[in-house]
Amino acid sequence: MIVKNLYDDVIGTDADVDSKQWNSRRLLLAHEGMGFSVHDTIIKAGEDLHLWYKNHLEAVYCIAGEGQITEKKDGTVHEIREGTIYALNEHDQHILSANKGVDMRMVCVFNPPVTGRETHDEDGSYKLPDQE
Repeated sequence: MIVKNLYDDVIGTDADVDSKQWNSRRLLLAHEGMGFSVHDTIIKAGEDLHLWYKNHLEAVYCIAGEGQITEKKDGTVHEIREGTIYALNEHDQHILSANKGVDMRMVCVFNPPVTGRETHDEDGSYKLPDQE
């Protein structure tokens, strides 16, 4: 059994990955053998992230804040707020935007799981472990 606490076991460790636009606290990682990873992620207020998880499927559940996700294929905009879930079931290219003045807090699940220190590459994706 795996039991962790965000505040006691993740924040301030190697599993706490911070960037200018986001902070991803990786709760479960590939080495734990679950077949997926789980992240508690903050999208910083006013930031626009151009993302394309071409190597991963992702589901995201918003637990705080508000913003939008824009589908790059056709420009469709979906409002994101507390209680909204979206799933990138077709490796969708998208822009995730947090409204100005408020961070968005998201619970993210990735398949395949990330290893822990990944950051987005030039096209907004994470490389697979064998590509690093």
